[in-house]
Amino acid sequence: MFSIWEQSEFLRYDTIIIGSGITGLSCALHLAKTNPTDKIAVLERGLLPSGASTKNAGFACIGSFTEKQYDLSLMGEDLFLQLIEKRKLGLDKLRNELGDNIIDYQCNGGFELITHLSAKISDDEIQHMNKLLGSIFKEPVFDVVNHKIKEFGFDNITQLIANKYEGQINTGKMMKALIGKVSALGVTIITGAEVTDIQESATSINIKCKSNIHQLPSHLFSAKKVAICTNAFLQHWFPQEDIYPGRGQIICTKPIPDLLFKGVFSIEEGYYYFRNFENRVLFGGGRNRDFDGEQTTDFGNTSVITDSLNLYLKEVILPNIPFEIEHTWSGIMAFGKQKQPIIKKVSDNLIIAGRLNGMGVAIGMHVGESAAIQLKT
Repeated sequence: MFSIWEQSEFLRYDTIIIGSGITGLSCALHLAKTNPTDKIAVLERGLLPSGASTKNAGFACIGSFTEKQYDLSLMGEDLFLQLIEKRKLGLDKLRNELGDNIIDYQCNGGFELITHLSAKISDDEIQHMNKLLGSIFKEPVFDVVNHKIKEFGFDNITQLIANKYEGQINTGKMMKALIGKVSALGVTIITGAEVTDIQESATSINIKCKSNIHQLPSHLFSAKKVAICTNAFLQHWFPQEDIYPGRGQIICTKPIPDLLFKGVFSIEEGYYYFRNFENRVLFGGGRNRDFDGEQTTDFGNTSVITDSLNLYLKEVILPNIPFEIEHTWSGIMAFGKQKQPIIKKVSDNLIIAGRLNGMGVAIGMHVGESAAIQLKT
């Protein structure tokens, strides 16, 4: 049984956010700033954020050229530019809120590797894209920099396309700083709280969680308003929504003496992505090798993906340079037929926010803040 103190101070809130990733914490941050007298809690099923926020590659990016071409063909100019604007605004908010030094933000640029298996990008295509993006960035974004192929030590590359607006961060430092900000504003963060049931009544929303102490019933939290910010895991609660998971597998090498490149890099429309982390190579992606297998919420690494990552390291990124893999992990992203995120009121007091389409670092703070504003209106 719960004591009267536990019931009043730990179980009853004005607002509960489910999910302590970048979206959930950004939602809590905005609510705490604009409603300082409210009692706010964040429930997280894991000991750490359990999706992709602490498991991604730390790309603070607008996106590669061929990814932008695909997005433009999918969405049309208006929605395409809206999404780019959201990515830029989201990154600006993240940097301004937490500070570049705190999150170890570095603007070393971004580069897309075009292999002999893909068609070269023409000057006309680059000029067209730069003209489209001019309304947002006020100067050309993309440029061909083939002279850097040899400088970076790459092989089997026919073209290298640069994007001056690409940056990189330390994801762990970013999330630690965001947790600190939210906690300092009085938000309660409860980890190990796996939600098993959500029931809305006329006066409140009741949330059940698993209990690890068998003498106690399942924890029963209640709040006036609830925001579910669990990205790919929204599919569990709302299977009718256009959301499906996508696992991102990552490998990281041991330190490599005199690593030749810095920055964020992509191959095959961004399905493969790598960067330097200090003097290591952090390399992820490859789910296009096994879309069905990677459409899962199960964490883990598979040989079909890691073998393709290792092959790219050996033949393209680090040719003739010995390397060893020291770390492997995976994160769970959320995708949909449309690349716009979902921010949707299910009822007057319940909102869902997610489907970040692999752009969580860039748009997570914007999505969380937007969800907070809608929840209070």
